[in-house]
Amino acid sequence: MTIRYALPLIAAVLLCSALPVRSQTPPLPDGPGKEIVAASCATCHSIDRVTRAGYDRDGWRNVVAMMVNAGAKLPPDQTNAVVAYLTKSFPPKAEPVAVLIPGSAQASIQEWVVPTAGSRPHDPLAAADGSIWYTGQMANVLGRLDPKTGTFKEYRARVADSGPHGLVEDADGNIWFTANFKAYIGKLDPRTGTFTEYKLDPAARDPHTPLFDRNGTLWFTVQGANMLGRLVPKTGDVKLVTSPTARSNPYGMVIDSKNVPWYVEFGSNKIASIDPATMAIREYPLPNAGARPRRIAIEPDDVMWYSDYARGYLGRFDPKTGSVTEFPSPGGPNSRPYGIVFLKGAIWYSESGVRPNTLVRFDPAAQRFQTWAIPSGGGVVRNMMVTRDGNIAMACSGVNRVGLVTVK
Repeated sequence: MTIRYALPLIAAVLLCSALPVRSQTPPLPDGPGKEIVAASCATCHSIDRVTRAGYDRDGWRNVVAMMVNAGAKLPPDQTNAVVAYLTKSFPPKAEPVAVLIPGSAQASIQEWVVPTAGSRPHDPLAAADGSIWYTGQMANVLGRLDPKTGTFKEYRARVADSGPHGLVEDADGNIWFTANFKAYIGKLDPRTGTFTEYKLDPAARDPHTPLFDRNGTLWFTVQGANMLGRLVPKTGDVKLVTSPTARSNPYGMVIDSKNVPWYVEFGSNKIASIDPATMAIREYPLPNAGARPRRIAIEPDDVMWYSDYARGYLGRFDPKTGSVTEFPSPGGPNSRPYGIVFLKGAIWYSESGVRPNTLVRFDPAAQRFQTWAIPSGGGVVRNMMVTRDGNIAMACSGVNRVGLVTVK
């Protein structure tokens, strides 16, 4: 499949596997469609990207659609044969079974399939007008859903292959996003459909999570480039600083009650704060060296909660004392906690490594968990956001959906 850009990156993003030596790659199994896969897929990446993966039919169809969105030259009349071959030859890998824990909280989950196949919705945005936005990362679009009517509208980014990632809304209703594949911060005016691009230093190649502080300044993490950024919308001025720990992979971010940005380091076991004036960074190591916090949520009193993706834990960090408390996630060490929010006195997050993905609620006062299965399976819920009316918007990447959790 001939891709227009960043082929190793795209393959790694989609199939999440390391690249072994070609001589170690197992051969493709015999069967109808083998020749098409061998001829098309191997032209842009090692065939082990295929042999190391595993999905059901819908999952493979979604992966193939994502590759086509990225420029793969696969004739439409060959798609069904490719999907059938991949489904038979590379079924889903064994994953921990979701642990469902009953409780007294009431929540319901509604999901909508986004219009473009293989979009890979990455981040959700609960807008002030009640709509739910999402980044269609592999389709190069920003999407808007009206949950009252089920109506979608998609806006294609002006720069090709931008890889929209994180989303945030400003006070004027503009939608800002990080262009993860093209090293810029983008702004969409939904009223006119006009895009504006704020280019970053090329070294800041993969901007990740954006967030506005109370002064209207945009802060953002730059994961692989190991940077933090600040953009002043009125002037377009951008400043970048490097995270002190090498390869720390700055990821999720929150703003505390004092208007200070905090972020988690997915490549290390640290949480860090940024001085808003000087951009000086202070790091707080977590007790376990193996911790890998990926997303972070914050309470009104500035107590923070993080999802430890590597170890399967929910963590609590008190910046006033530096104390850390951890709780094993119900799905176990391979449950891969990911998207997380604080809502109505409880922590809500998703376990992305169990089948199906779960929505988890943790009551800090009672120290009790409750879980729900995500109806579609979830396909990895990378981020969640609290809505204005006290519910939760989420993006379900691998199943091409966005969802709304109504908390009763």
